[in-house]
Amino acid sequence: MYRLKTSLLPLRLAACVACAVAVVAISNTAEARPRHHHAQSHAHQASHHHAHKRHHVRRHRVRGARHAARWRAFRAQAQTSNANASLGGESSFGGGFGGSNLVAEARRYIGGNPTGRSRLWCARFMNMVLQRTGHSGTGSDMASSFAKYGRRISGPQVGAIAVMSRGRRGGHVGVVSGIDAKGNPIIISGNHGRRVAEAPYSRGRIYAYVMPAS
Repeated sequence: MYRLKTSLLPLRLAACVACAVAVVAISNTAEARPRHHHAQSHAHQASHHHAHKRHHVRRHRVRGARHAARWRAFRAQAQTSNANASLGGESSFGGGFGGSNLVAEARRYIGGNPTGRSRLWCARFMNMVLQRTGHSGTGSDMASSFAKYGRRISGPQVGAIAVMSRGRRGGHVGVVSGIDAKGNPIIISGNHGRRVAEAPYSRGRIYAYVMPAS
């Protein structure tokens, strides 16, 4: 009997070792699963973040390209209209040589304020441009004074004077230098952002177009 128990001892030891190994293996597997899941979650979040960043950068590039294209189109339209006004006759643009001179004179002051006034000087600038190109002006600092000046025409033409409303803030006046792709007049005017500027205006704001008096 003693010999039988002695012979079974190695078998029992082997069984105990096998059980211990199995417990350790199961424990390592259970511990590895959360780590693997955490790594996958972190990788997914990082991938999503980079994809969102790339989309954000791509969207800003597209917006920038569209803005640049619109600006180039605006400048090309303005340059083409001015060139045509210089070369064409009254049948095309209504301004003829006098209208071209008016636009060229107004462009000389873009970015500045040649009147010395701090407010309500768009009409003063328009009168100054008219006088320096050999035309008589209205003699008024009111933009609305140009609605009754010169010869009324039906629509925008290069070299024409555009008179517009500003709601409760009064009116505004400038000289047409071109027409954009949407049919809106491009106008050079004083007191646009406190300086002389060339910019498109909504055609719905214009209530009178007049050609300069000689």
